[in-house]
Amino acid sequence: MAAAKSRRSMAQAEYVNGTAARQLNPVERPIERTEKRHTVTARRNQEKALPMDLPYVIMLTIAAICTLYLCINYLQLQSTVAARLNHIEALEKSIETLKADNDALETRINTSVDLDYVYKVATEELGMVYANKNQVRLYNRTESEYVRQYEDIPER
Repeated sequence: MAAAKSRRSMAQAEYVNGTAARQLNPVERPIERTEKRHTVTARRNQEKALPMDLPYVIMLTIAAICTLYLCINYLQLQSTVAARLNHIEALEKSIETLKADNDALETRINTSVDLDYVYKVATEELGMVYANKNQVRLYNRTESEYVRQYEDIPER
């Protein structure tokens, strides 16, 4: 037990907490040896890196030129796509304005025509009358929007 106490007191005496702790036995490492090891390794790496023969330089130059060509080509394609997108947006805007103008004109035409006045003028001044059932001929439409008339409609 006494031996254990003396070990503890020695262990406590050896270590001091804080920044002002003194070093009991500073270990000195041989600096020259590691420097020599680093310089030898560095020298070997430099010797391996030095021999850049002509085929290596040519291959590296070709790779750099190919990379530069691909980058320039990519940038040109990118700018072409951006220009086309801008053109499409401009066309879409012009379509929207044309549709808006067309709708406004149609609304103006529809509101400017008084159908009662047209009926009154047609029946009273021009003497027009509605068609009878035997005067109306119905045609089956083949196209959804209109019927093309290639010849005169026969009279009865």
